[in-house]
Amino acid sequence: MMLHKLVIANRGEIALRIQRACRELGIQTVAVHSTADRDLKHVLLADETVCVGPASAAESYLNMPAIISAAEVTDAAAIHPGYGFLAENADFAERVERSGFVFVGPRPDTIRLMGDKVSAIQAMKAAGVPCVPGSDGSLDEDDARNLRLARDIGYPVIVKSAGGGGGRGMRVVHSEAGLLNAIALTRSEASSAFGNPMLYMEKYLERPRHIEIQVLADTHGNVVYLGERDCSMQRRHQKVIEEAPAPGLTAQQRQAIGEVCVAACKRIDYRGAGTFEFLFQDGEFYFIEMNTRVQVEHPVTEMITGVDIVREQLFIAAGQPLSMTQDQITLQGHAVECRINAENPETFMPSPGVITEYHAPGGPGIRVDSHVYNGYRVPPNYDSLIGKLIAHGETREVALARMRNALAETVIEGIKTNIPLHRRLLEDPQFKKGGTNIHYLEQKLGREHS
Repeated sequence: MMLHKLVIANRGEIALRIQRACRELGIQTVAVHSTADRDLKHVLLADETVCVGPASAAESYLNMPAIISAAEVTDAAAIHPGYGFLAENADFAERVERSGFVFVGPRPDTIRLMGDKVSAIQAMKAAGVPCVPGSDGSLDEDDARNLRLARDIGYPVIVKSAGGGGGRGMRVVHSEAGLLNAIALTRSEASSAFGNPMLYMEKYLERPRHIEIQVLADTHGNVVYLGERDCSMQRRHQKVIEEAPAPGLTAQQRQAIGEVCVAACKRIDYRGAGTFEFLFQDGEFYFIEMNTRVQVEHPVTEMITGVDIVREQLFIAAGQPLSMTQDQITLQGHAVECRINAENPETFMPSPGVITEYHAPGGPGIRVDSHVYNGYRVPPNYDSLIGKLIAHGETREVALARMRNALAETVIEGIKTNIPLHRRLLEDPQFKKGGTNIHYLEQKLGREHS
């Protein structure tokens, strides 16, 4: 039986994306929203709406009792968390299930296991997934031991928060002289930002690419991988452009790492959509973390596989088996995604305000995932992402040509966006060649502003 009604516990483009999948399947939707988001497109289109608090995310989209109450008063069957906010909060998933609702995502214990970077790495090592050489556990306050660990790993090393993410709670250390101070600062930052002072240490790879493997797992023991994405074009550990498949990766490499991820999912009894994130250097994969949710960049995988990842999430949540097997999955062509943010393209400062004119691009192979429209007010309270522009073509060159056309056609007036940055990046010789590492964009921007 399919779910009859679902609460969308998110906002913006991902909330609209979930709503569209629900409508295709005949699932009624309940849009929960803050007072700042009454005019969001998915709120205007929902079957029912519930205001869960003021503009502050802490009092609305992160308000667990309010969101669960919204499911209760609307007689919903399930809650889909999207990405961000409560999507990877094991306590929320647990409270949802204890309240009698279906959580569209992994089991709470799995989220908890993979949410702690130390336990995640230990679990992946036990499952045979290649990991970055590191401390094999958390760092204690024994200075001599930590210095010895770093010498054994070899400098440079990176000190990371076990509960961190999004580029926060980490420091690169190039020599022994700076290690102890870096550990102390990172521990303090981790404690205040994540409520978890636990740290670990890894070898710092100096020119890796960011490659991730998309997986789907149902409750009947079926697991598939949907190829890989290259998300190396990053600024401050935030992805800017993603593409699939990864330039230069061979079919043999793809199959080998994909099968490792499938085996790991079976070992930890994974359920739902998930993404294994790796650093890739000199032909070797090194696991860094697993995201236990749908990713922002899932459309590029959908475009090259034809698999609707959100639809599969809903099937899995309803207890149904996956709609495909591994041998039915083939990669067709190439896809590129540009994240469109409401921000100054030079300073990267947020640019909230009213969109006075909006025109979306079109043409063969173009997809736009966005919640904005003429007259929409971008609030200052949330992430600056206002849409995603995806281009697909039979080759990478065709996909990039279509993306250039789409960026040129896109009109967003009244606020600033990072579209000028994307247009520059698509003309960058190294990006056009493919295979840039995760530090390339940061270094490029640094040279341009020096």
